[in-house]
Amino acid sequence: MLRRLAALCFALFPLSLGAQSYPDYTEPYVNDFAYLLSVEQEDVLREKLKELRRETDIEFTVVVIDNMSDYGHNGAIEPFATGLFNAWGVGDATRNDGVMLLVARLDRVLRIEVGSGYGDDKNDAMAAIIDDKIIPNFRDGDYFRGIERGVDAIIHEVSGTWPGEFNTTFLERLWNRIVWGRQFVGDWIAVFYAFLAGLAYRQYRKWKRNKPRICPEDGSVMRRVDELEDDKYLKEGEKIEEKLESVDYDVWLCDQCDHRTIEAYKSWFSSYGACRTCNYRTLAGTTTIIEHATTSSEGLKRVDYHCKHCDDSYSTHVTIPKKSKSSSSSSGGSFGGGSSSGGGASGSW
Repeated sequence: MLRRLAALCFALFPLSLGAQSYPDYTEPYVNDFAYLLSVEQEDVLREKLKELRRETDIEFTVVVIDNMSDYGHNGAIEPFATGLFNAWGVGDATRNDGVMLLVARLDRVLRIEVGSGYGDDKNDAMAAIIDDKIIPNFRDGDYFRGIERGVDAIIHEVSGTWPGEFNTTFLERLWNRIVWGRQFVGDWIAVFYAFLAGLAYRQYRKWKRNKPRICPEDGSVMRRVDELEDDKYLKEGEKIEEKLESVDYDVWLCDQCDHRTIEAYKSWFSSYGACRTCNYRTLAGTTTIIEHATTSSEGLKRVDYHCKHCDDSYSTHVTIPKKSKSSSSSSGGSFGGGSSSGGGASGSW
């Protein structure tokens, strides 16, 4: 009996191991498995990370994936990040001073994982970088800006120096601070004007949406039906659009002649698209990478679509362009065999 149980355990054990996997890195600096960044953006990050390694021997890698479930992990990002860090061996094997910035884009979570040589000393600082530098930009949809600002702050935290200033004089660093200050003020002025423009447009849209409607049949002032009542005037697809928050509908009713007008307002930030069959904005898509692109061959991804209204389902295949050789020609190499004991910080947006 014991032998049978032992044999069963050994048979099941490899299956549990096989459920968890990690991607293979193509370089020690930037590994964008979600194709979130452009070649030019990867180059910007890569130069900062290469400079850090060249000047301090600290290994810092940026990793972007779509979903952790693509690699058999369902749950919190912390064990996945620690496992990936250790599988790759980020950092020096003796100092254990490596750093990994991991972004799971579709899971909407990220983590800064640090080597065990830091202990818990960097946890609070990494949490502040996530909250102050990365998350605000991610929430605005500017992933590159969030990653770049996070990378800059992490480099300063682990080395005491900002990117591009490792071999500069005091006067050069002072001038950089002045230039940065001018750019910072300029950014805030641009943000301020953008805020005012956005506020003005929002107020105009609100006025236009709420202004009284005149019945085209008898010239009476129409009444806008409240949200609880308007469902009886909407088609089934329109009700689903409202439920999914992809489209919001206003129903205007003339109490004199019962004429009604239905107006649609598309959501700016909805992830749902128009269905090819029913034409309602109830189509959701999920992307699966079938084959990653390399410098010598194109990749392939499959996009699976499903309509929440008419149940139409179909898939399309999209070719992923080859990776530019300029983005990896001088970025080869490997990690130094470092490890992490789970230090760092996580965040979501």
